[in-house]
Amino acid sequence: MIIKHIQGATRVLGKSQGYIGLPLRDELINCTVDGPSTPSMLTAWEPTPAEIARINAGAPVLLRVLGSAHPPVMIEVGDAP
Repeated sequence: MIIKHIQGATRVLGKSQGYIGLPLRDELINCTVDGPSTPSMLTAWEPTPAEIARINAGAPVLLRVLGSAHPPVMIEVGDAP
């Protein structure tokens, strides 16, 4: 996956530590678990052509969380450009 700049980004994580940098947009969402005004961070990703081919062939999209405690996450498809 390729990191994309997300419209309305409010900050970039990791760049000051020497990483590529992950642009994100801080948002408040209405969450069915945590209620209204739940803080969230939204990032944008673009699959490579090879990844698109694998997805089209039926491969799943995988989410890897580092560590041993799983935070709440949401995965969705954004609007077409």
